[in-house]
Amino acid sequence: MTGQQEDRPVAGDSARHRVGEGDGREGPRWLGSVPCWWVALPDCAAATPVEARLRDHSTHTVQHPSGRTWLLGRWSTSPGDAETLALGAARDTRIAVAGQHAVTDGELERTAASGTAAEAARRVERAPGSFHLLVSAAGEVRAQGALSGLRRVFTARLGGVTVAADRADVLACLADCGPELDGTQLAFHLLDPPALHPLTDRPLWSGVAAVPPDHRVVLGPDGTSRQERRWTPPAPRVPLAEGARALREALAAGVEARTRGRDLVSGDLSGLDSTALCCLAANGTGAPGTGVRVLAFTAASPDPLDDDVTWARRTAAAVPGIEHRTVPADEMPAIYQGLPELDDPFDEPCGVIADHARWSELARRGAASGSALHLGGFGGDEILTAGTSHLRLLLRRRPTVALPLLRGFAAAYRWPRGRVLRQLGDARPYPVWLRAAADLLTAPPPPPDTPSLDWGTVPRMPPWATGPAVDAVRARIRDAAPGARLLAAHRGIHDDLEGIRYAARPLRPMGQLALRAGTALAAPFHDDLVLEAALAVRAEEKRTPWRYKPLLLEGMRGVVPKVSLDRQTKSTGTCDLDSALRENRAALLSLWEDSRLARLGLVDAATLRALCARPLQDGHGYADGDLHGALYQAVACEVWLRAREAAASPGTRRGTAAPLAAATSPTTSTLNTPNAPNTPK
Repeated sequence: MTGQQEDRPVAGDSARHRVGEGDGREGPRWLGSVPCWWVALPDCAAATPVEARLRDHSTHTVQHPSGRTWLLGRWSTSPGDAETLALGAARDTRIAVAGQHAVTDGELERTAASGTAAEAARRVERAPGSFHLLVSAAGEVRAQGALSGLRRVFTARLGGVTVAADRADVLACLADCGPELDGTQLAFHLLDPPALHPLTDRPLWSGVAAVPPDHRVVLGPDGTSRQERRWTPPAPRVPLAEGARALREALAAGVEARTRGRDLVSGDLSGLDSTALCCLAANGTGAPGTGVRVLAFTAASPDPLDDDVTWARRTAAAVPGIEHRTVPADEMPAIYQGLPELDDPFDEPCGVIADHARWSELARRGAASGSALHLGGFGGDEILTAGTSHLRLLLRRRPTVALPLLRGFAAAYRWPRGRVLRQLGDARPYPVWLRAAADLLTAPPPPPDTPSLDWGTVPRMPPWATGPAVDAVRARIRDAAPGARLLAAHRGIHDDLEGIRYAARPLRPMGQLALRAGTALAAPFHDDLVLEAALAVRAEEKRTPWRYKPLLLEGMRGVVPKVSLDRQTKSTGTCDLDSALRENRAALLSLWEDSRLARLGLVDAATLRALCARPLQDGHGYADGDLHGALYQAVACEVWLRAREAAASPGTRRGTAAPLAAATSPTTSTLNTPNAPNTPK
């Protein structure tokens, strides 16, 4: 078949973790340490120099119909692996599906032969699972990721042509002058939390752009590119009962696509979301022999109020296909453990890395037991419910339905009546709200009983951020505000999508580390079909103050045992944060010795050292009395910078950040002074 995948010997495998080694023209040798990646080239001769830089670092290549190189990278074609690339070709069309799916080469070949490239792509994107979809036809290349943002697409201009990839750092290291970090965007990652549309998804690398999850990028034969919207969120009008059936079908299809042909999978078994996935995998289609053996892990907690183990045992006792294993609390790594040794190359820092040792432990145990796929309930909290901002529109359209809900939420979350009325009376459009948010970056965080009826919670810069870092982030927010566009016409759906995309971000580094441990992390709640089914359900039925996740409860009847559906509790797993800080204090303090963030003028290392020397849940001026979330971000950024530095070649300046002074006022000469104060405005 023309366009067949070509297996190639790999150069640079021995240079694991040497990110940025060699200059950009030679190619990034550190790519040998990344389990999966791909780069898509336009169908033109001008892309040949980019191909030359990548060819020796790729395990596979695929050709355009013209015979030029289309795809290069590292991926699996083995049916036994959970992350694979399937390829189909017919006439002048090539279709590739990369990720977790059950699509075969033969199915893609038949699809490619049955209509136009656009028609073929529309059929393939409705397949269950989570994947990138790439098409080469008539001289054009189309590339798209997942609607949740779990699988992203990035572009960059290299040698006069636009190239696409699934990792921003891969494109950055191919730049003619080498990668250059955007220092202001790195400072943005210090926010607690680093979530503020449209800045959240901006890559850290100058010259690299992110394709919005609801768009595809089209690479033209002349080396140019354009973006096309490929999806519009559904209006939330579907009744709960109908939506529950659609959710069940989509979730079951996603699980089946990943477990098909397997004898064993592993998974988390804790809350209702992960319980649903384990039960779907064990039950299969319901017919005898269609389920798989599920090795389900539950991490015990020292918190006496944590009842995950109790409920997991009840579920396993009622579902024959689930084999339950409890990991004792004293065998679970602590939060903040193993950070100095973490040197995997990620394309952005993520706060979840502070807890990487804990969740990696379950995946590692699954891999050691022979599982190539580990199911996790990630995304269920965001996708199965709805934001309370939906109430604003509901109050205008159906006040008799909205008012009892509003009263119920206000009672459940103890919202003060005056603050509720003030938020409901705030009619500012999003760009105006976003610009005003820039003025609150160093203000005290809002109290825990603040209602959530406006555009969201304004993130805060931590007390260790320097004044120039705060000023740079503030200026970027103000610059972005006038052009900020909502993710959906419906305000509530916009808020839901923003939360879903933010929740997908940690799964990218988590998935990379899971592959390193020998298994693939699966998050079926982030599948396109599941997301679409959930968003279409009426918000007032999907989330109420009186029932816990009614959409999942209705959808899983007959799949999850009734005893498990009756659960009304949810573990928070946050009781031991200060204990974890105490256990790993020496390692954390070592991060702030010669801090790379401090070198860049982003943090005051002395403040970080002082704060890490004592408990962080005792206030320190934060209204919610907890700085651990902010510390996660600082740790993630510091570890990320150190990993990049360790991977760079001796004598090079790869991975250095651009001066923040360019993004702020001419008076920010204190930028490179580590102890510059955090100046509130």
